[in-house]
Amino acid sequence: MMTRSFSGGFVHLHNHTDFSLLDGAAKIPAYMKKVQELGMDSIAITDHGNLFGALHFYHAAKKAGIKPIIGCEFYVNPSDRAERPEPGSGKKSQQYHLILLAMDQTGYQNLMMLSSLAYTEGFYFRPRIDDELLERYHAGLICLSACLGGEIIQHLLDDNYEEAKRRALWFNSVFDDGRYYLELQDHGLEEQKRTNPLLKQLSDETGIPLVATNDIHYIDQSDANAHDLLLCVGTNTKKHDPNRMRFPNDQFYLKSREEMIDLFSWVPEAVENSVEIARRCNLEIQFPGPQLPVFDVPAGYESPAGYLRSLAREGLANRYEIITEELTERLEYELGVIISMGFEGYFLIVMDYIRWAKQQGIPVGPGRGSGAGSLVAYSLDITNVDPIKYNLLFERFLNPERVSMPDFDIDFCFERRGEVINYVTEKYGVDRVAQIATFGTLKAKAVVKDVARVLDISFDESNKIAKMIPDDLGMTLSKAFEQSPDLVELEKKGGIYAELFDAARRLEGMARHISTHAAGVVIGREDLTRYVPLYRDARTGAISTQYSMELLEPCGLVKMDFLGLKTLTLIEHAQELIRAKNPSFSIEEIDEEDEATFAMLSRGESSAIFQFESPGMQNVLKEAKPGTIEDLVALNALYRPGPMAFIPQYIACKHGRQPITYADPELEEELKNTYGVIVYQEQVMKVAQIIAGYSLGAADILRRIMGKKKVHELEAEKVKFIAGALALGRSEQHAIEIFEMLEPFANYGFNKSHALAYSVIAYQTAFLKANYPAEFWAANLTNEMSNPDKFSEYLQTVREAEIEILPPSVNYSLRSFAVVDGKIVYGLAGIKHVGEGVVDAIVAERDANGPYTGLLDFLTRLDSKVTNSKVMESLIKAGAFDELGTNRPTLLENLGDAVASVQRKKEYTAYGQISLFDEESEEMMDSFVMREVEDWSTQEKLEVEKALLGFYVSGHPLDRYRSAIKTRVTVDTSQMERLPLGQQTNIIAMLTQLKPYVTRRGDTIAFVQLADLNTSFEGVIFADEFERTRHFLQTDRIYGFEGTFDKRGNGDERISFRIDNIKADPNDLVPRAVSRCHVQLEKSFCTAEQITHLRDTALDFGGTCTLYLHFKEQGKNLTSLVECGREFSVRCTPDLATALKKNPAVLDVWFD
Repeated sequence: MMTRSFSGGFVHLHNHTDFSLLDGAAKIPAYMKKVQELGMDSIAITDHGNLFGALHFYHAAKKAGIKPIIGCEFYVNPSDRAERPEPGSGKKSQQYHLILLAMDQTGYQNLMMLSSLAYTEGFYFRPRIDDELLERYHAGLICLSACLGGEIIQHLLDDNYEEAKRRALWFNSVFDDGRYYLELQDHGLEEQKRTNPLLKQLSDETGIPLVATNDIHYIDQSDANAHDLLLCVGTNTKKHDPNRMRFPNDQFYLKSREEMIDLFSWVPEAVENSVEIARRCNLEIQFPGPQLPVFDVPAGYESPAGYLRSLAREGLANRYEIITEELTERLEYELGVIISMGFEGYFLIVMDYIRWAKQQGIPVGPGRGSGAGSLVAYSLDITNVDPIKYNLLFERFLNPERVSMPDFDIDFCFERRGEVINYVTEKYGVDRVAQIATFGTLKAKAVVKDVARVLDISFDESNKIAKMIPDDLGMTLSKAFEQSPDLVELEKKGGIYAELFDAARRLEGMARHISTHAAGVVIGREDLTRYVPLYRDARTGAISTQYSMELLEPCGLVKMDFLGLKTLTLIEHAQELIRAKNPSFSIEEIDEEDEATFAMLSRGESSAIFQFESPGMQNVLKEAKPGTIEDLVALNALYRPGPMAFIPQYIACKHGRQPITYADPELEEELKNTYGVIVYQEQVMKVAQIIAGYSLGAADILRRIMGKKKVHELEAEKVKFIAGALALGRSEQHAIEIFEMLEPFANYGFNKSHALAYSVIAYQTAFLKANYPAEFWAANLTNEMSNPDKFSEYLQTVREAEIEILPPSVNYSLRSFAVVDGKIVYGLAGIKHVGEGVVDAIVAERDANGPYTGLLDFLTRLDSKVTNSKVMESLIKAGAFDELGTNRPTLLENLGDAVASVQRKKEYTAYGQISLFDEESEEMMDSFVMREVEDWSTQEKLEVEKALLGFYVSGHPLDRYRSAIKTRVTVDTSQMERLPLGQQTNIIAMLTQLKPYVTRRGDTIAFVQLADLNTSFEGVIFADEFERTRHFLQTDRIYGFEGTFDKRGNGDERISFRIDNIKADPNDLVPRAVSRCHVQLEKSFCTAEQITHLRDTALDFGGTCTLYLHFKEQGKNLTSLVECGREFSVRCTPDLATALKKNPAVLDVWFD
């Protein structure tokens, strides 16, 4: 073959990043670094079927001084993108590959449109386009015929040269002006050796130019094995599987220009054309910044600005009885800032969908984030906390000296959030509203487990290896190897472990999957595809952007956050139940100074209270004894890493045990509500204003700089701060002291607007718990029906609170939990086989015509389609007819006859035949007599409840052993993480599963599942004990167990109970002897004062039990244990636990 030399450049035009999910093993920064090393000046991105990484790639290339070429490797079904052959039909939908590259902004727009339509109209296993779309959206695009998966090569491989030629000419006609190229690749594959000469022949015959590419899936040749393992992860196969998908060799890396020139020396024009294509691609993406949708104002208003002013002034008058000069000035100031920044439309849009939600009865939160600081937002009913009353700052939300988009995060009822999104979609158009994509990545632990799995390292061992990686936030493999000697030693073993960690390091941080952002929604001024490409979730059908959240605003889109908050759903459920007896009740009108509520909180009884339910916070509440919502706001803001250290000072000053001091007398007014402690970011801003004359906008900038800790910016601000303080007559030293005092608080201080809004919700839940406990807990149970662990915890809490829980009732139950005379009644929809339609029919008939009087009455009044046999059996077994006076077995025994009797009567009545019968016959029909059957035992009823409701409701089989549990059980299984591993333990539990197993030695052991009042857990009975007890062991029976809790071993961290002895009667367990007192402490909160209090408490309760201190680090799963000396031995009594828990550093106390 004739060759001619070529010494010019080369540009790679067919390249996959890690956004070719679980196929591309090349991170974008690595591309840029390698391209720079190789001296290349341009590079393309052509991920499979998507533009997920296009903007990341564009920005990274620009930053590196490299020309970015934005493209995509599309999947094409030429005839019809919508074609979806029926399974088993024998028809096949094509998915040919095709490379499209954007030459300019027009091409980029078309690229986004094609990618969007591939997902929204053409998705069938993969996103697909077709010929029709290519003809419509080809402008500004260069087309390459692609790899072995391309249509032209597929026809050549099928020995159909003429079809290849015909299709090549079609593409050439669509992409006219020389925008279509036949693509040559050479990875040393037989198929390429066969087709490359044919492509050259096709080029010679048609005049269609050639271009050389390399199908890059990883950066360096040494990455080939890591890429191979990534394919295994993506296809869920093992490396040793001979039939799995794999690349044939290690040639799919980013080759140098010299390598490419050498490969294609026989056709140098193909290499030259790569440079020519790069020269023709000159895309400069336009970033217009956020483009707010147009809000249509009613007739009579000249502009959105005028409409906003009118609504805000009207709203202000509705909010306040007296409009003071201060209120007017604040409102007009805010309106001036909002309108001057061009954000009037944003406020109107948010106001509109919140107003709609409230009109539909959808609960909306009082506020979230800094938006609660806006008086305009309060006047428009966007927020529901008074920014004037609580001294909130508008500038914390919208800073006139730092232009950035406002950001209202709105909480909606968890169950109905979707309705609000649907409203926005309908109002602005389905083409202008979408959710936002987010990408999951291969983090340190996950990548190790993924790679271990495909290397066929056992599950137990991979778990053990993953456990060597610390749980800290932001942990990387690099950090893990610095902190874990075990990892270093394991890698030194070489072999499969060296391969594991080498691949894991190469793959760490790569994109693994795409999902939908939990809250974010974008609204466009025009069709979204003018701004970004769109993605359609194949499972849910939800439309989202292909770009992640941080990229959207510069592209022209405005993000709104629609969050689902379960607590709002809880409050709404509780309100509905309360209104059954108090129709006028409204959570918005409750007493904000309710004594019962604050008394309950001051006792630390804050379980299930939003933001305040952790054990540590319960202790803080007991010490702080809050008496106002403002107190709750402060505690909410302080109980976080960093400011936690100031809680003791706050409490001591609050109760007068420590004098309140101010760094400057003029700060008293600002800091008096927090007793001299800087708690909020807003206080930092006000201090800067008072001490150094900052405007609040400038003070917000100062706060941000302090938080970021950028030294050069901080030094410049310090000079400015000192100068401002000097101008106000303060000394330089005083200014420096206050500036340095502010620095940590700027970082630690919390947003008061957010803390206030969430503390209002917390107070509302606390008010409900203190004043309407049955309704509160019924609403909680409804909220947690899909969360078995939480549901069981709340059931136990309700029982401990001595609130009775009744089985479902056809006369009292609703869909969900209801309340009757202070008792909680199980919801009908919670019964298996009873659908919501059945429940609605039962309740509607009951509301219309009164309670049901018996089984016959029930069957007569409801349609037989509603009362089919499965529904009726479930209702009866679950106890839904109990209060009507007939026991469950009797109702079941007579159900068939009762149904037949009622059906006959309905038929006779329907046909008018009842009149043909004499009086005696009519009476005989009406006098249905039930055959009495003996009632079930309590145990039998509970077992049926568990089967039909999923939980024991009216009681628990273990209830009759509560006395034995108090005196004989030695551990609290509700806290599995602190079980005394390896120590002899007594348990009383129900045996729920028993699986005998014959070991290799021929012994028979049994794996069991046990359940007590707190939780369920697994265990094992070893051979000797199983042989002794197997004759009496039965599932769903309660026994006493002696044994030890321990980890399963072989790297498996799950806890298992190793059973040594089983008592048929739990009362035969030996009463426990307590010898240890355990105190769990928050390490970051242990001040000298708290340690002294702990020591003094221990000395006051001197005894013989050893004291153990467990130090937990905030935000980490790390706990260190200290055994105290004999001089600190204590008496383990309830009074000791109470005394210890008064210490805010104490998270929990337990004895064993």
